[in-house]
Amino acid sequence: MDVLEVRDLTTHFFMHEGVARAVENVSFTLKEGEMLGLAGESGCGKTTTALSIMRLLPPGGRILNGEIIVDNEDLVKKTDREMKDIRWKKISIVFQGAMNALNPVIRVGEQVAEAIVEKEKVAKTEALRRARLLFELVGLDSSRVSDYPHEFSGGMRQRVMIAMALACDPRIVIADEPVTALDVVVQTRILELLKELQRKLSLSVILITHDLSVIAETCDRVAIMYAGKIAELGNVVDVYKDSWHPYTEALITAFPSIAGEKRRFRSIPGDPPDLTSPPSGCRFHPRCPFQDETCRTRDPELRKIGPDHYVSCNYGEKLRKDI
Repeated sequence: MDVLEVRDLTTHFFMHEGVARAVENVSFTLKEGEMLGLAGESGCGKTTTALSIMRLLPPGGRILNGEIIVDNEDLVKKTDREMKDIRWKKISIVFQGAMNALNPVIRVGEQVAEAIVEKEKVAKTEALRRARLLFELVGLDSSRVSDYPHEFSGGMRQRVMIAMALACDPRIVIADEPVTALDVVVQTRILELLKELQRKLSLSVILITHDLSVIAETCDRVAIMYAGKIAELGNVVDVYKDSWHPYTEALITAFPSIAGEKRRFRSIPGDPPDLTSPPSGCRFHPRCPFQDETCRTRDPELRKIGPDHYVSCNYGEKLRKDI
């Protein structure tokens, strides 16, 4: 069963430099108890997609089109007041750079409890009791609720932010680059924690990252984004082993592997486009070795090529043979 459905989401940023077409006609679903990876280069629209779902876009950002369906309700049509009742109770987010988001002069337990008091209108003593339980849930000693943020390591602060995201029992959690700036060992522990919580609480999780190995280890499905659009979407195994889009294949080829035959890495030539003036046709065509006149003029639609596999490419079949 789908707990979230994003349909043709289009979000632009209106700036002095022009209009940045950050997200264009993005569609995907999130199933109950599933972890969906959202991957791509920096600036491809991953975080903007998450902020659009949460209706937390910064000044200048505006949803121009599309639907975001949760419990048969379109979040795009909700007022700010209505969204305040939905955030953290139905859907929550662990922000990118969240380790530095804690107030340094307020005890961490009080910061977690504050979200519970605000959203569920319970007494502070009850909220603190629940904060202690949440600390235990994310692998922290409950006695640490009285400590200040500077007394925690980076990994422990990230666990606090995960506890805060779970404070009001949401069904959906968006984790935006949750292991950024953590060392490899701590990254693994945080990702294992997310996977354990997903199973234990039957959470549906959107994991945003640029690291394809993280998605391979933790996610059920993956959406590859490029320049504000979804290039390929499907089961992780299908997309990684049987990719149809040249951008997906290029990303996988550029990533090291300790298994299999040794090979030389291939980088992707060029740079992602300026989204205030994106190229015509397929946005990847200036960097694609297979592009032709059709790619330069026709914007491909996301189409189904398997039971749960979608690609946005004008010549998926031909490219798949040539790659």
